[in-house]
Amino acid sequence: MQHITGIPRNQMCFSSLEDTILPDNPVRFIDAFVDALSLTAMGFTVQTIKSEGRPSYDTKLFLKIYMYGYLNGLRSSRKLEKECARNIELQWLLCGIIPNYHSISDFRKGNPTGLKKLFKLFVSFLKDAELISGAVIAIDGTKSRAHNSKKANFNQKKIDR
Repeated sequence: MQHITGIPRNQMCFSSLEDTILPDNPVRFIDAFVDALSLTAMGFTVQTIKSEGRPSYDTKLFLKIYMYGYLNGLRSSRKLEKECARNIELQWLLCGIIPNYHSISDFRKGNPTGLKKLFKLFVSFLKDAELISGAVIAIDGTKSRAHNSKKANFNQKKIDR
């Protein structure tokens, strides 16, 4: 019985990143959404081009990373760095640039108000486009500690007393 075989690993294939991403993929929306933003109006610190040293990353690059992470449940800057290297959608979105985790983290630390405004704008856009209803909001961030010693628990006898 024969099995289905794949492409040999040492075979060369020519394809572009554009061909691998479908036209209705959400990363295309992220790309268009971030490109349409005015960074100074949102409160982001825009990186200026320096004459010396290594060039800095574009601010919109980090916004695209965070929007992708927001939609796919990736919050850690180390996980986002890994996904930039192995995820074909992020490779398309970032044009093959892979920033390190420290740069991603520093951007988050340096722009808290801008990121807050960005996500508020993004959610309001999704509501206006009727992609989400916004009727139910659930936040699960509670931390509770269980206590069940003889002093901490109650039964009917202790309550009556």
